[in-house]
Amino acid sequence: MVTHHAERAHRGIAAAAQATEALIAAVGGLTAADVRMPSLLPRWSRAHVISHLARNADALVNLLSWARTGVEHPMYASREDRDAAIDEGAGRGHLLLCEDLIAACQRFHAAASGVPPDAWETLVVAASGPLAASEIPWLRMREVWVHLVDLDAGVDFDAVPAAVHEELLDDVVHLFTGRSDVPAVTINAALGDGRRRRWQLDGAVTGPSVHGTAPQLLAWLTGRRSGADLDAPPLPPMS
Repeated sequence: MVTHHAERAHRGIAAAAQATEALIAAVGGLTAADVRMPSLLPRWSRAHVISHLARNADALVNLLSWARTGVEHPMYASREDRDAAIDEGAGRGHLLLCEDLIAACQRFHAAASGVPPDAWETLVVAASGPLAASEIPWLRMREVWVHLVDLDAGVDFDAVPAAVHEELLDDVVHLFTGRSDVPAVTINAALGDGRRRRWQLDGAVTGPSVHGTAPQLLAWLTGRRSGADLDAPPLPPMS
């Protein structure tokens, strides 16, 4: 019998794989000079973004190992180690940088595919806090799509498949939950499958309403666009 957690994990693995295909295609189209150019993230080149995505894949493999074995295995030894690994990777040559990313993505997919069905219920601790292991593939999907946009390589949130608009918005909105610095806003999204969905930031029923398509709202919520096109208020950075 396939459990809810296992079914959710398997859908997440497929969604993460689709995002990874778009990422590898975009990175493969960059030249050695391109990867040294600035990304959309302050102080990070495209090489830093690529290196981060490789190290994030390995960090999530650690959580998958935790789920599979039951032995606690945090994502990173420390924040300092994480940052040092990203900086080291960013200094690699273009070919090695790309090969590292591909290999890390393959390790993640292999590890996720090898988790037993009942292990997906295991509680692990990610950077955002405790969660069921079945959420790990969805974390990877979000990380890839958001930072693929950060590469500034011709891919925007319009490239996100309509089938995962709701999942991605759910995930991003959740990052603002319980924060005192978040304004009271009602989000009204037109999803790619024709449905509409509403979320509330700050848990309040008062405050302005922001209407937009899923790609527009994702760009605003993730801080990759100001939200001026939506007449939306400024938001603090995602946690």
